[in-house]
Amino acid sequence: MMTYNQIKGSAEYILTKTRLRPKMAIVLGSGLSPLVADIEDAVRIPYKSIPRFVTSNVHEGVLYIGRLEGVPVAVMSGRMHCYEGYSMAECAYPVAVLKAAGVEKIVLTNAAGGISPEYRVGEFVLIRDHIKLVLDSPLRGEDAKDLGGEGRFFDMTDTYSRALREKIKGAAALSGMELHEGVYAYMGGPQFETPAEITALASMGADLVGMSTVPEAIMASAVGLPAAGVSVVTNMAAGVTGAAVTNTEVNETGAAVAENFKKFLRLVVRTLGED
Repeated sequence: MMTYNQIKGSAEYILTKTRLRPKMAIVLGSGLSPLVADIEDAVRIPYKSIPRFVTSNVHEGVLYIGRLEGVPVAVMSGRMHCYEGYSMAECAYPVAVLKAAGVEKIVLTNAAGGISPEYRVGEFVLIRDHIKLVLDSPLRGEDAKDLGGEGRFFDMTDTYSRALREKIKGAAALSGMELHEGVYAYMGGPQFETPAEITALASMGADLVGMSTVPEAIMASAVGLPAAGVSVVTNMAAGVTGAAVTNTEVNETGAAVAENFKKFLRLVVRTLGED
């Protein structure tokens, strides 16, 4: 169980480390951490030093606060996953903390497997909605009202903010960047999905599959934090091409598109930071 006082305490600790007050947050997925090199006047705060934060075992695990495109940002270089042994609440806790620290919108990024035959490896997809078949929730046993939200039962219709998506799509179109839009399916991992699971997800309307993002998106909805989600297609999902899915491919694709993704995220920050 978590309380708002605990969330507020974590937020207050973060704010003691910098005079900057971030207005936007970004969570960087697998292979996408090179963006942190572009953050100006960055303050580096390891997760292990932040009260009640757990530490990622597969990513860097550092919160950077600084400016990107002139916008005060908080950038999570790495996230926590349920497959590491953490609860959904532990994975999503930083989102509630960032909201308490004054963040007004959040961009969730990830590396994902492509299900839609329209996608190609290396392309970017704006998340329109998600499918979660895992029964757990970061709000299990919690009342969002106690965490700064409106109540235990909260709406998920606009989890991936339509207003933010329209702004991002418009900016991408003006810049000549190709950007798909689709539905993300959450699977717990750490194993990749079977071809039969991918076929089932496709029949339900999923375009992408991955092992993250959804716990954070649920928490963002719970505490009233507008969110946008962006996936990088780092591999085609099991059974789509017949080739085996490997973590090496995921990492290599993430590294190959890092510069283009940095440009895209800078565009996103510039666009959403205009408000």
